Amino acid sequence: MTALALPMLDADAPRTDEEARARLEHIADLSAEVRELARQRDAVILAHHYQVPDVQDVADYVGDSLGLARRAATTEASVIAFCGVHFMAETASILNPERTVLLPDLEAGCSLADSITGEQLRRWKSEHPGAIVVSYVNTTAEVKAESDYCCTSGNARSVIEAIPEDRQILFLPDMFLGLWLERVTGRRLTIWSGECHVHAGIRPDDIDRWTAEDAGADLLVHPECGCASQAMAFANERTHILSTEGMLAHARQAPGGRFLVATETGVLHGLRKAAPTSTFEALREDAVCRYMKMITLEKLRDSLRDLRYEVRVPAELAARARLPIERMVAIG
Repeated sequence: MTALALPMLDADAPRTDEEARARLEHIADLSAEVRELARQRDAVILAHHYQVPDVQDVADYVGDSLGLARRAATTEASVIAFCGVHFMAETASILNPERTVLLPDLEAGCSLADSITGEQLRRWKSEHPGAIVVSYVNTTAEVKAESDYCCTSGNARSVIEAIPEDRQILFLPDMFLGLWLERVTGRRLTIWSGECHVHAGIRPDDIDRWTAEDAGADLLVHPECGCASQAMAFANERTHILSTEGMLAHARQAPGGRFLVATETGVLHGLRKAAPTSTFEALREDAVCRYMKMITLEKLRDSLRDLRYEVRVPAELAARARLPIERMVAIG
C-alpha cells in the first residue's frame, strides 16, 4: 500500500478566522453534495470510528467492525458507500452480494489483515488438525473463507466462550487481542503473531507514564494495544479494556470525566460528541492509521458520483466466507 500524507495535518489547519470560515463553508457544501448524491444513488454511507471527522459527520452510521457488518447485512439501500478499509468493504460485499459496495480509495488497506494469507492459514491448520479457527474480522475474504468463526474486539470473548472447552482454538491474526482473550476467558489459545502497526505502537511504557504523570484520568484501552496486558495488571476502577463501542458506552455513563484513550485517535471525535462535558485525550497522539485517513469527503463524493471503486468478492469465495461472518454477527 502507498503511504499518503494525512488530510488536515496541523500544518494545513486554517491560520486565520477567514480561512477557518472558508473551510467550514467548503465542508458544508461538500457534505450537502455527498448527501444529495447518496439520495440519488439510493446509497447508505457507513463509516468506521477511525475515519476523519468530516466523513464521520456525513455518514448515515458510524460504528466498529461488528456494528458496520450488522448494518451492511440489514440495509435495503442499493449502494453501500463504505468509509473504512478494504477488508470491511469485502465483508459488506460478502453479506450483500446483490448490492454495489463502494470503497472511495482502494489503497485503504490494513497492516493487520496483511499479516496472514489464506495459504499461510491453510498450512497452520494442517499443523493442528481438528482445531477451531477464530479469525478477527481484520482479515481478507480468503482468510475468512478458511475460518470457522469471525469476531471483533466487541464480541471476541463471547465467540471464544461459545466454543466447547475441549476444542483447540487457533486465534488469528492479532496476538495482543489473543493474549487478552486468554486472560479474560481462562482458555489456552494457539495465537498467530500478527499485529496492527498502530495499536502495537502503544506500549507498556505509555502505561507507566500514565501512572506516573496522570493517574487521575481514567484510561480506556483497546485490547489490540501492545499495552493491554500491562493495563490489566492494574485491575483498578480507572483502567478499562474496551472495544471502540465499549469506550463510547463507558463515556456516556460517566459525564464530566477525564479520559486518556489508547487506540487509534479517530475515535476521539465520536467520544467528544457522545460525551461533550467530558475531556478525552490520546494516550499517544501519533496513534494514527494512515489507511483509515485516506478517505476524504472529496473521494467519497467522487465515489458516489462515478460509482467507484466497487469491491466485489468472487461468488465461490464469498459463499465460504459468509458462514463465519454470519456467526460473528449473531454472537454477542
